[in-house]
Amino acid sequence: MNKWALITGAAKRIGHCIAKQLHHDGFNILIHYSQSYNDALSLCSELNATRPNSAQIMQAELNNQIELQQFITNVKSLALPLAVLVNNASEFTPTPLGETDYLAAQQLLATNLLAPYFLAEQFAPTLKEQRGCIINLIDIHAKRPLKDHGLYSISKAALEMATLSLAQELAPDIRVNGVAPGAILWPEQSNDDSQNHVLKEIPLAKLGQPDDIAKLISHLVSAPYISGQIIAVDGGRSAVGFTGV
Repeated sequence: MNKWALITGAAKRIGHCIAKQLHHDGFNILIHYSQSYNDALSLCSELNATRPNSAQIMQAELNNQIELQQFITNVKSLALPLAVLVNNASEFTPTPLGETDYLAAQQLLATNLLAPYFLAEQFAPTLKEQRGCIINLIDIHAKRPLKDHGLYSISKAALEMATLSLAQELAPDIRVNGVAPGAILWPEQSNDDSQNHVLKEIPLAKLGQPDDIAKLISHLVSAPYISGQIIAVDGGRSAVGFTGV
């Protein structure tokens, strides 16, 4: 299979796992990274060692309009048979009310909402040729905001609506779905108290794994009659409600 998957923010964490899963499924992988060059190069080398010439890396700051446009141009110049776009790159930073910097807010919204939307728009022609799909990484906090992370929660809620809108606009040739992770990996700034509080709200009483996300994305890529869906992967947390902390 000579089909490619572009995964933004693929060098680390969940994106890294998604890249390995889709590569295992037979896709060639275009690894986007922002600052994690060494991690991206290591992943690329690992994938190419498994299957030669099956992975490439490409850098861009997606919250920068000029870099985003250049990234789109560079990807198009490769003329790859792009069949999957996974908008995984995300900025998770606190924005307490009254302490929000306007430029920082713009950058967060650009990364989490505008970049995924424009990437979907710009790569739609090649995705259409491949009868491909787009998967956006949302968040369960798109439904219930995370305290002190208002703009992050807003950006993910907007991306959820963008997902539904794109599913409508790009049908019937391109399927568009969203995956909303719950507690999969702890944020770097979390502490034991906050972690214990979250775990008490999860019916399955455990932290999820990046592989849980990757396997669902693998299924969505191969499911020809699923589009316009937002699927939570949160151990049942959203089913019983949670406090948003």
